[in-house]
Amino acid sequence: MPNTPPSAPPAPAGSSHPASASPRNEYTVDELARVSDTTVRNVRAYQDRGLLAPPEKRGRVGVYDDTHVSRLKLINHLLARGYTLANIQDLIKAVDEGHDLRSILGLETAIGGRWSRERPKKYSLIELVQMFGDKASPSALAKAVELGLLERNGLSFVSANPTALAAGATMAKEGIPLTDLLDAVSIARPHFNAVAKALVDLVVRQLDRYEADALPPPADVPALVDAIWRLRPLASVLVESEMNRALEEASGDYLGDRVAAIMEKKLGHSADGETAKRAAQKKSKTKK
Repeated sequence: MPNTPPSAPPAPAGSSHPASASPRNEYTVDELARVSDTTVRNVRAYQDRGLLAPPEKRGRVGVYDDTHVSRLKLINHLLARGYTLANIQDLIKAVDEGHDLRSILGLETAIGGRWSRERPKKYSLIELVQMFGDKASPSALAKAVELGLLERNGLSFVSANPTALAAGATMAKEGIPLTDLLDAVSIARPHFNAVAKALVDLVVRQLDRYEADALPPPADVPALVDAIWRLRPLASVLVESEMNRALEEASGDYLGDRVAAIMEKKLGHSADGETAKRAAQKKSKTKK
């Protein structure tokens, strides 16, 4: 692999996909290891073997970007499926020799790059207590670590999504028990995973026109990369829209049930059986 610093995903002439319109994510080697679910030692080893391009040098600091994240995710995936580093090295070498390296990095990043532009942030235990108050109990912290919301780093903790952590802290200060909030995340996560898989399948279905065990022809890659970059934010918009719809429906149902319960208490009976009817409809929805 050439020892040239990786750059943002390429685009065909006249293209304006998000990768060229917004700043790329950048990482130190520690941040790269954390967001890619690997170790600094592995990052160094993969660089030495030519599996990973070296970082861009800024003085004494090496700066990595999403091309490195997507390559590390690919390596992790292949290792999990039983391939050895030697197998992966041969595969990547064959790919790089058969395709333009920039286009392959662009395809890897469009599919496997991070969807978030947040950088991990380190918090001391004191900072977490200041954020969550007395709700930051040892059991709550352990649960947050188990869910991957926090990662232990010596005596400190690291969050890959500081915005979500701040939102959780605000909700906790508003009186929502932290254990209940973490339980809600645990319950909701499998559903989000299923939604994410469905939407990623839609985005990368652009590859279905090619053979499953072959890369697209080099001439097709730039347009394919551009299409995937344009589809990615649309998938996020769809998730947000559907989540807002579901929240409105759930909160409306709750408000209706609560008002009906108040009416029943005041009147001493169900208003024309509407409460029972609504409860039956809600139960039917849940079963579906």
